[in-house]
Amino acid sequence: MIPAPFRYLAPTSIDEAIGALTEYGEEAKVMAGGQSLLPLVKLRLAAPGVLVDLAGCGLQGITVDGSVLVVGAMTAYRDIVRSPLVRQHAPLLAAASGVVGDPQVRNRGTIGGGAAHADPAGDIGCALMALDATMITQGPSGRRSIPIDEFFLGYWTTALADNEVLTEIRIPCAGDTPWDYQKFNIRSQDWATVAVAVRGDRVALASMADRVVRASATERALASGASLADAASLADEATTPPADLRASSGYRRNLARVLTIDALNTSRSRPSP
Repeated sequence: MIPAPFRYLAPTSIDEAIGALTEYGEEAKVMAGGQSLLPLVKLRLAAPGVLVDLAGCGLQGITVDGSVLVVGAMTAYRDIVRSPLVRQHAPLLAAASGVVGDPQVRNRGTIGGGAAHADPAGDIGCALMALDATMITQGPSGRRSIPIDEFFLGYWTTALADNEVLTEIRIPCAGDTPWDYQKFNIRSQDWATVAVAVRGDRVALASMADRVVRASATERALASGASLADAASLADEATTPPADLRASSGYRRNLARVLTIDALNTSRSRPSP
């Protein structure tokens, strides 16, 4: 559990961080809260030569810009759970943030770090997919807006360039839209065996492919006026759930359908704020 030698950098501005990433290239790795990265480094499953810590770059905070909830990428899960703005405008995000890991992880881990880590079983990626979030990045060429549907590319892979930093996440305000988050895990602090996030007729699945995905067949059925049960029965269509020590592929398919109908029913029965 001893990491390989690395150089630690603590930039105090986003421009300084981008400069370090540009200078060191593939040798560098961004560190947000460190709750995903540091265990990999300790086990030498990752061995970056340079760690660029974003803690001092001023990327924390939660605001509302017109009809958009803006969450700084370095905002801790704990602060998202406690935020009145999040509970008002995107309660699904608060619910998913509240089941990430354990209290220590939620105190130190950040929404941007979780999203950029791109774990296909991750709670935050699943919630952001259902929330139709837009990921704002910054690099040497300036800012980019990446729709969440284009952000996750595969296992632990995103559309971020090596010298880009995720700076903020923008979510359409719709606190009165039906929502729910359902997560099945073997132990209370585990990653999801399967998770389902619902906001309105938008449905996202975790641990059902090599990335967080939308349950497109379910969404189409809901849009066509199908019953919730019929729509939920299609949740696993076109997915490629993995088989591992936690569950077989077939078990995950069945679980996705069960959790989806639970999430749809709960979302529709939840009292309006």
